[in-house]
Amino acid sequence: MRFKEKVAVVTGGGQGIGKAVARGLASEGASVVISDINMTAANKTVEGIKKSYQAKTFAVETDVKKKEAIHNLVALAEKEFGRIDILFNSAGICKRIDIEDISEEEWDDMIDINLRGVFLCSQAVMPIMKRQSEGRILNMASLAGKVGGIAVGAHYSASKAGVICLTKSFARALGPYGITVNALAPGPVETAMIDDWPAEVRADMAKQSPLGRIAKTEDVAEPALFLLSDGAKHITGEILDINGGILMD
Repeated sequence: MRFKEKVAVVTGGGQGIGKAVARGLASEGASVVISDINMTAANKTVEGIKKSYQAKTFAVETDVKKKEAIHNLVALAEKEFGRIDILFNSAGICKRIDIEDISEEEWDDMIDINLRGVFLCSQAVMPIMKRQSEGRILNMASLAGKVGGIAVGAHYSASKAGVICLTKSFARALGPYGITVNALAPGPVETAMIDDWPAEVRADMAKQSPLGRIAKTEDVAEPALFLLSDGAKHITGEILDINGGILMD
């Protein structure tokens, strides 16, 4: 039980990687706050956790673009459980748009959710984790943030490149307080984000991996749980590639 008596906040916990990590945390003893803008999905995650693991959990509707919504999330988590040990910044969007067709509004929305949201959520938990002299923050970056958009929009790639640098900045700032900050950089993962990919694009991405397939959510969740555990207490500022060998750096 790596997370016994730990309290975790998971943004974007209603589906995909966020849901998989939330369930993994709960299965190993954590109390989990599920944050999502889609309350139907968030509540389903909560119901599933309660049924499978009898863990303490509840959902909070959160638009990570809005500072007041994030502060409400953090305040509710601390009020209910008294502390926050883990923040997994999983909330995000992904769109396939040709670079010449990206509008100013689409650019702003992508950056606000994928990058600004990570900044605001991480900033909001800082005072709590600093008082505790310990904590784990894990962010969702992407292969696209390292190599540019292969099958995604340039605005998505730019937002994830920002997450990579932001992760390192937080890691340097929070390390003296016993807080680690890392990021995951997966390639394509079988989630709703790639549901609209044409079959030929999916096949091409699978061929680019030496493993010959697109990742499942559990392929990302297991490394995430390690980085959030005490087993990774001396790892910070790491951007962990989980791309099946598409990029080896």
